[in-house]
Amino acid sequence: MRALTLNGDQDIRFEAVPDPTIERSTDAVVKIALCAVCGSDLHPYNGKESGYDQGMVPGHEFVGEVVAVGSDVDSLLVGDRVHAPFSTSCGTCRACRSGLTARCVHGQLLGWRQNGEGLNGGQAEYIRVPLADGTLVAIADGLSDITALLLGDVFSTGYHGALMAESGPERTIAVVGCGPVGLMAVIGAIEQGAERVVAFDLVEDRLRLAASFGAEVSEPLSQEALCDLFKGGADGVVEAVGSERSTRMAFDLLRPGGVLSSVGVHTRPEFGFTPVEAYDKNLTLRMGRCSARTLMERLIPVATSGRYDLEAIVTHRMTLADGADAYEMVANRQDGCAKVVLEV
Repeated sequence: MRALTLNGDQDIRFEAVPDPTIERSTDAVVKIALCAVCGSDLHPYNGKESGYDQGMVPGHEFVGEVVAVGSDVDSLLVGDRVHAPFSTSCGTCRACRSGLTARCVHGQLLGWRQNGEGLNGGQAEYIRVPLADGTLVAIADGLSDITALLLGDVFSTGYHGALMAESGPERTIAVVGCGPVGLMAVIGAIEQGAERVVAFDLVEDRLRLAASFGAEVSEPLSQEALCDLFKGGADGVVEAVGSERSTRMAFDLLRPGGVLSSVGVHTRPEFGFTPVEAYDKNLTLRMGRCSARTLMERLIPVATSGRYDLEAIVTHRMTLADGADAYEMVANRQDGCAKVVLEV
């Protein structure tokens, strides 16, 4: 088959790789129709994460059709249209039963191989998915491929960020960073009943999208202006960037006793505030990988409600063969790029 492979810093190639096969009785093989480039794919691409096996197939956002199943797969049939979270899960361990599928004791990230172990990803014509019963989800009627793809990562992760920020009635929520996840956090906070949602970004196109979803929008302000804007601070902040600067801004936006929800993927050891500052503000910090498998089906009614144009975040559709150009576009925010999907 043909796939994208990562071969070093900013070295994406479209080339032939071995076809995936059923290796265990709980596996499925999926023929991919649509995949995407995620912001977290840029970390190894830009050299911020290392240790991966060169030549691995990256990517963890995809939809497609089941073409083979192992003998112990019960919930899926050949021909089923499916989408997936970005990590596998068994569905039966203690973590999975509690809803924390992101920390399944048998789970693995899709699109990460190291020292010969791990899983190739979904930026390919086919993918092997272990623990298929606990991982793959049949695409519900009324869901387009793009919306189904978004449910597997960015929509679930944004909603998760809003949940961790304790979005709800009589609460003001700020969202720092309006990339795809931050934009979905805006929707999540509104859906969870937040009285007020204010979005921050430096890119005008992203702020316009945030406003179209129902947020107030603002550029970074002085400390005095922030206090005036929030009358003492936001009740919760979703930090959707993953940088020292963004965590500092999130900290500054919070009122004393507020909740900082960090869903940005951090590749540096520093936060933008100190433990002493957190202590002095009675800060609650919540962070961690989203249990997308738990949230996917829960969010289908929101995705199909017609209240939001989720697909508006997809600014570019390209082919898998154009994957190297897609990575460059996302990495450099070219041509107003927000989200790129690749047709296979």
